[in-house]
Amino acid sequence: MFQAKQQNNALAAALIAVATAFIAATTLMAKALGSDALGPALHPLQISHGRFLFAFMALCCATLALRPAFARPHWGLHIARTTFGWGGVTLMFAAVAYIPLADATAITFLNPVFAMILAIPLLGEKVGPVRWLAAGMALFGALILLRPAPESFQPAALLALGAAMVMGMELIFMKKLSRIEGPFQILFFNNMLGLIIATMAVVAFWVQPTGAQWAVLAALGLSMALAQTCFINAMARADASFVAPFSYGTLIFAALYDVVFYKVIPDAVTLIGAAIIISGAILLAAREARAKKPQTAP
Repeated sequence: MFQAKQQNNALAAALIAVATAFIAATTLMAKALGSDALGPALHPLQISHGRFLFAFMALCCATLALRPAFARPHWGLHIARTTFGWGGVTLMFAAVAYIPLADATAITFLNPVFAMILAIPLLGEKVGPVRWLAAGMALFGALILLRPAPESFQPAALLALGAAMVMGMELIFMKKLSRIEGPFQILFFNNMLGLIIATMAVVAFWVQPTGAQWAVLAALGLSMALAQTCFINAMARADASFVAPFSYGTLIFAALYDVVFYKVIPDAVTLIGAAIIISGAILLAAREARAKKPQTAP
C-alpha cells in the first residue's frame, strides 16, 4: 500500500534545485540535436523518442537494483498524464531549436497558470480575483516574450506556448497520481508508456543518428530521468505551493547554458517578460499556500 513520504521542506528545496539544472540541460541538448551542431538536425519526435528510450532504460536498471514493490497502477491516469507529457516535451524540444533557451523556458512557466484555468471545468475548482490577477500577469509576460511586433515576432515561440498549455494539462493528472501512487512507480510507468507513444510517433521521421547524437540522446534521457526523480520526490515531501518557486531556477540555468554554449545573452525583452511571468507564478503559488493553510479554531 502506498505510504506518503515524511515532509521535509529543506530536502524538497534541494531536490528541486538539482532537478532544475537537469531540466535546463535537457533543453540544451535538445537544441544541439535539433540543429546541425552534431550532424543533420533530428526531428523533434525523434529527440523525444530518445528522451523516453534512454530514461526508461535507466529506470529499468534502477528497478533491477532496487526491486521496488509496485502497486496496481491507475492506467487511465497514467495514459492521460503520459500523453500530455509526451506532447509537451516534443513541442518544447521543437521550440528550443529556433529560439533562445531562456525565452522558451520562461514561456513554459505558464503551465501552472494553464493548469489553474483547466482545473475550473475539469476539477470544478473556483478561482478568486488574486489567482486571476496572477494568471493575467503571467500571460502578459508571455505576450512580451512572443514579441508580437512584425519585425520581431518569433513564430517558434508559439511552440513553447503550446508546450505550456499541454504541460498544464499534465499537471492535473500528475497531481492526482501523486496522491495514490509512489514516486518511482509514477516515473516507471510514465516512461514506459511514453516510450510506446514516442515509438509509434517517430516511425515516419526516423533517421540514423550520428555517434555524437546517440551519446547526447542517451545523456538527455538520463538527465530527464534524474530530473523527474528529483522533482517527484520533492513533490512528495513538501506542498506544491512551497516547491513551485524553486522550480524557476530552471530559467537561471537555461540562461547560463545559453551564454556558455551559444553566446546568447538574454536581452531586455527576455528579462522583463520572464520577470513578469515568474512574478505572476509566485503570486499564484503564494495564494495557493494561504488557501491550504489550516484555519485556527476560535
